[in-house]
Amino acid sequence: MILPTLVIAPTGEKGRGIFTTEDIEKGTIVEVAPVIVMTREERKLLDQTLLHDYIFEWGRDPKGCCMALGYVPIYNHSYRSNCEYEMDYEEGLITVKAVRFIKAGEELSINYNGDWNNETPVWFDVKK
Repeated sequence: MILPTLVIAPTGEKGRGIFTTEDIEKGTIVEVAPVIVMTREERKLLDQTLLHDYIFEWGRDPKGCCMALGYVPIYNHSYRSNCEYEMDYEEGLITVKAVRFIKAGEELSINYNGDWNNETPVWFDVKK
């Protein structure tokens, strides 16, 4: 399920992103997406490709991962995101929900740390 008001559009600096054509109320489920679960061995291969930037850690094995279908891989990261995601390991689903009111035309974002307000630097912001 993808909320019919969501569209993929250019963001300028981040490539593409998810935007809404109508206001979205806090608490609204904007997407429920199935996932393809992969093993730690498959993740080793994925980590060597561009897909590394689009997978999610999955399940009890921290080296396991999944590829979400639908729009989920296209939500951009924000430390002050307007959406959060929840993983349902038994059903193999990721649900994206608005954590605050989102205005029409606004980009939807998630926090790649998992918690919508977690300000721990993510892998691409960690200084090497």
